[in-house]
Amino acid sequence: MNRLDLDALDGFAAIARHRSFRRAAVERGVSASTLSATLRHLETRMGVRLLNRTTRSVALTDAGAALLARLQPALAEIGEAVAEARSAQAVPSGPLRINAPQPAIDLVLAPIVARFLKAYPAVRVEVAAETRFVDIVAEGYDAGVRWGESLAQDMVAVSLCGPQRFALVAAPELIARLGAPEHPRDLLSRPCLQVRYPSGAEPPWEFERAGESVRVSPRGPLVSSNVTALLQGALEGVGFLLAFEEYVRPHVESGRLVEVMTDWSEAFPGPFLYYPSRRTLPSPLRAFVDFVQASRRVRPGPPGP
Repeated sequence: MNRLDLDALDGFAAIARHRSFRRAAVERGVSASTLSATLRHLETRMGVRLLNRTTRSVALTDAGAALLARLQPALAEIGEAVAEARSAQAVPSGPLRINAPQPAIDLVLAPIVARFLKAYPAVRVEVAAETRFVDIVAEGYDAGVRWGESLAQDMVAVSLCGPQRFALVAAPELIARLGAPEHPRDLLSRPCLQVRYPSGAEPPWEFERAGESVRVSPRGPLVSSNVTALLQGALEGVGFLLAFEEYVRPHVESGRLVEVMTDWSEAFPGPFLYYPSRRTLPSPLRAFVDFVQASRRVRPGPPGP
């Protein structure tokens, strides 16, 4: 099989994986029109339609689904073979794709990536911010970042930082007017600023003290998936906010926010970098894992905001 055929098959797999020419084109670093032409050429050479596409959707045909099922393991094997060859190079280079939720990027991953790129300028890191759970293998990522309770058992996990904690905060004038809550259930009668994920889910607020765990679903005047909007609402006295301590620490130190119910905010392990168990890692990922482990030995604990 010549090089064009392999590129075309890999392009078809990317389109099928994303169900989108645009997203597949971004992943492969080409234009959507180029990828569309590549697919048409592949279908012509094979004499079969692989995808049904309209202006709004992309769907596999039966032939396309059958091809993809056989093709994905083969492409994975080829990818591992290429990665094994690259791992022998003296200087790590090439792409490194990481999927992570926004708080992990803001508070932990971004500073590590910045330092890593200064040490390895030949590596190109792509960080995708997503709250939803992602199959990093199926969607073409080298690694992901999640907290421990969300990690699959078949993944290798490397700690990115020390313990973290949530802080419940509010503006001083709001506390003076409504009083400070003493128990999580007190929040049900107070205005709260709630996170809503892009999926539409609004996670409950979880508290723990001396082995007792309490979950509440407070309501309030502001709901957002953006932490900046929620933080601004807290600063203006709109409601109580539960957020990672690193987000609110500067405002607590300046007195613009006050932390309450500190005895209900116990620390938990920070996020982990995770990746599939392989015999040989791609050289950029291997270098990043080694860099993280070395940084943890030098810099214990989570970074500042």
